[in-house]
Amino acid sequence: MTMTTESRINELLKYANTLQLSYLAAHFPEILHQAQVENPTYLEYSINTLKTEVDVRREREIVRRIKRAHLPRNCDLDKFDFTHGSGMTKHRLGQLRELLWVDQAYNIILMGPSGTGKTYIAAGLIYDAVMSRRNAMFGTMEEYVRILRTKDSLPKSMSAYNRILRCNLLCIDEITLMPLKREEAVAFFNLINALHEKTSIIITTNKAPTEWVEIFGDEALTSAILDRVLFHCDVIKLDGSSYRMDNRSGFLKDK
Repeated sequence: MTMTTESRINELLKYANTLQLSYLAAHFPEILHQAQVENPTYLEYSINTLKTEVDVRREREIVRRIKRAHLPRNCDLDKFDFTHGSGMTKHRLGQLRELLWVDQAYNIILMGPSGTGKTYIAAGLIYDAVMSRRNAMFGTMEEYVRILRTKDSLPKSMSAYNRILRCNLLCIDEITLMPLKREEAVAFFNLINALHEKTSIIITTNKAPTEWVEIFGDEALTSAILDRVLFHCDVIKLDGSSYRMDNRSGFLKDK
């Protein structure tokens, strides 16, 4: 390789870095070798190079969005087991996965006993939203309460709170798992009020909305929360036995 060629390659890499074409800058030797083997036209080479850069950026963006969404493992709704009998039909799940309701700021409450697929469905819908390039986030009620409690003192919590406010779709998992203190319940109401008619919310619960006063500890406050959550909302009741218990496995083996 002559110095002239080296200089031109270095010049190209300088421009690639200036334009933040990171994939081109990091993989130019392979890209150049492939072009020498395949001998594309100038137009084909330009299109392929830019398309690869765009594809890589999109993949990285999806990875970042999935990481920020805090999704649990195994939330691919393509693998949903309709044979278990939770009450979720293919048609209904298909409607949910279209996410048209998200664009209209509708809410979903998934209600049923433990193990009937509430969290799995909710996480899967968050995953679908992320893959469709929507801002979405998954978390438990406990996690959101911790963010609300510490957002004014911890920069990390304030950053998480601001991400919540930017969400198109937010999942609150296990909303009725623990009772809240008065100040926590008020902070949660303020969050719901800030998201009202701007962000779609998925709530999973093993208790009917009429029983939520046990969690928030105040009838007026509970009514105000329900008024906003249920204004545009579908309540989906799941039933049946626990999928985890029916399919549990152990590591101890009898001789």
